Amino acid sequence: MDETTQLRLPPRAEETTQLRLPPGAERPAEKTTQLRVPTPAEIEARSGAEDPAPRADRGTASGRRGTRRKPAAPSALAGRWARIARRLKPAYPRPGRTGWRRWMPSWRQWLGGWGLAIGLSGTFLVIAYAATDIPQNLNTYATQQDNVYFWSDGTPMARTGWVRRQAMPLKDIPQDVRWAVLAAENQSFYSDPGISFKGISRALVRTIGEGNTEGGSTITQQYVKNVYLNQNRSVSRKFTEAMISLKLDQKMSKDKILEGYLNTSWFGRGTYGIQRAAQAYYGKDVGELNASEAAMLASLLKGAGLYDPTLSQANHKRAVERWSWILDRMVKIGKLSPAERAKYTKFPEPTTQSQTFDTGKQSDYLVELATQYAKKAAHISDQQFDLGGYQIYTTFDRKRETALADAVTKARNKALKDDPKTAKTAHYGASSVAADGKILAVYGGPDHRTQGYNESNATTVPAGSSFLPFVYAAGLEHGVHKTRDSTATPVTPETLYNGDDNIPVTTPEGPYWDRANKKVAAHNDGNKSWGQISLRKALAESVNVPFMQLGMDTGLDKVRQTAEAAGLLSSTMGPQVPALSLGNSTPSAIRMANAYATFAAGGSHTEPYSVRRITRNGSQVALDTPRPKRAVSAEVAREVTEGLTDAFGTAHPTAALSAPETAGKAGTTADDTAAWYVGTNRSVSTAIVLYRIDLTKSLEPLPLKGLAGTSADDVPYGIWAGAMSPLG
Repeated sequence: MDETTQLRLPPRAEETTQLRLPPGAERPAEKTTQLRVPTPAEIEARSGAEDPAPRADRGTASGRRGTRRKPAAPSALAGRWARIARRLKPAYPRPGRTGWRRWMPSWRQWLGGWGLAIGLSGTFLVIAYAATDIPQNLNTYATQQDNVYFWSDGTPMARTGWVRRQAMPLKDIPQDVRWAVLAAENQSFYSDPGISFKGISRALVRTIGEGNTEGGSTITQQYVKNVYLNQNRSVSRKFTEAMISLKLDQKMSKDKILEGYLNTSWFGRGTYGIQRAAQAYYGKDVGELNASEAAMLASLLKGAGLYDPTLSQANHKRAVERWSWILDRMVKIGKLSPAERAKYTKFPEPTTQSQTFDTGKQSDYLVELATQYAKKAAHISDQQFDLGGYQIYTTFDRKRETALADAVTKARNKALKDDPKTAKTAHYGASSVAADGKILAVYGGPDHRTQGYNESNATTVPAGSSFLPFVYAAGLEHGVHKTRDSTATPVTPETLYNGDDNIPVTTPEGPYWDRANKKVAAHNDGNKSWGQISLRKALAESVNVPFMQLGMDTGLDKVRQTAEAAGLLSSTMGPQVPALSLGNSTPSAIRMANAYATFAAGGSHTEPYSVRRITRNGSQVALDTPRPKRAVSAEVAREVTEGLTDAFGTAHPTAALSAPETAGKAGTTADDTAAWYVGTNRSVSTAIVLYRIDLTKSLEPLPLKGLAGTSADDVPYGIWAGAMSPLG
């Protein structure tokens, strides 16, 4: 027989025992115990019968103190709420449960908690929505400015405005262009409330969990971010964006929002707005774009730095994939017919060069250099820089720039007149750099608008014998090793080396053999032999043989290390073979001038720079300014400078009379593909390089064929002298 017992006993409860007969005669009767709660009248009657005296006492006391009001009986509604509250009140551990279930809230408690949370959240959102106002003023993303560049003397040099805003009415933007953007960014634009709850939730989870935000913004949200808010990636900005978007969606038509978005979005290449993007990438107005071109431009909205196909091969691959995806999506949402989609099988390649600068011939190259340096040194992103408002104070000297450009132009015009066929493929790179690293002037080419690369910064042709000073400096700085693992033996400018032509290069083990199993031998200009010659004289006379052997004795790794410490880039250094000492490296004119300036600075090297100060709307912008570093000792720098002074005096004795402290050296290559002159006067080094390349055929250098002149009329030196004039 089973017995069930109820645990809670009300006062005066009576226990009664009943027998419950189960069906069937074979089973015994079951005994059950029940409790009967007496009525209030029965309780009162029993209390009076059992204890009359105390009641009389209480009545007497009541008479003495006055009659107390009995509490009102609770109403039925109050009782019901009380019972609900008792049920919702957590009781831990929960009775009647075992194990982990004892500690879990009931479904009623879960439901109540969720209801409370939803209620509070809803109240908060209603208050936030009511308290959020649409800003009255557009931010700088919608009010672009130009950037102003200044010469070293503080006078204006150039102005560039990436966004010369030309807002296009939506009616002038083709439907294919609109839907390419909507298919890529927000296909439900015309039906959503201005925000994407799913996207916001995903963004919040990413922000809280990983510290950054994720996409999911609608067109309306992106437009709000573009014109009203900043680009900070934070939860508070995302929340404000959502509230403004909800209100804007109620106050502004969808077409107006789309029009604003298309005219304020960033497409890369310095362009804000679909009209400027069409011009920058395809050289046409937005009204002339087809669906394929529109899809390519729409892909840029995901990040122009990643999807501009002209920037890298990886970008190109990403752009093609997204372009194809957007066209397919347009078909899926019914905005492009399958037949028309079938026409677009070839990716619409944009122009490879955007007309970014249009300030004048040489100043375009200056602006390009300064812009690249400003972004890097001030840590300014392309997108931030394109917003404009920067004042960029460059290191460019107006007088030196004019003199350098005039000298190169004069030589170029003379060559075109004397030998137009050969001169047609001639290129002239030039740069002047101060001993403290300031780039004072460059010659980048005839016209930036027709030639999109800077010849002063090109790393195309070998340095030739203009590289010898770095070998000389390495030997003086580190000494030489005549036997393997021996202690370095010092060398001086007067140390003698064999200067005869066609002398095999030796190592401690014997002659140096190349991969063709031939002995490597050095040759002097004109195959002239000099016999035993001091290193200082060998530098002055540009004798190659001693320096090829000096490089081997010093160690080609030391030669390379010294050249890079002086200012040459490791990426332009040639193979580490004996020819390294004879200039198989391909430095730019800017780097050669900067490296020679290291010797003029007493062996202290400062990286070349083109911007000395940046402000934005009058406020200073933090700028990383290069600091000098020791490249070679001051004594070695002095000895190299003396050798270069001898070289200048030997080659140009008349000029040396008026400028006795001028140091410089010509550079030639064995295959006659480049001619250099690099020299220093009054702490300013200038490098000139002349070479030939037919860009319509290949990037391989061609023989100069007399374009560099003769020893009596050396064209690179003539340009150098004209740029450095007066030399006194």
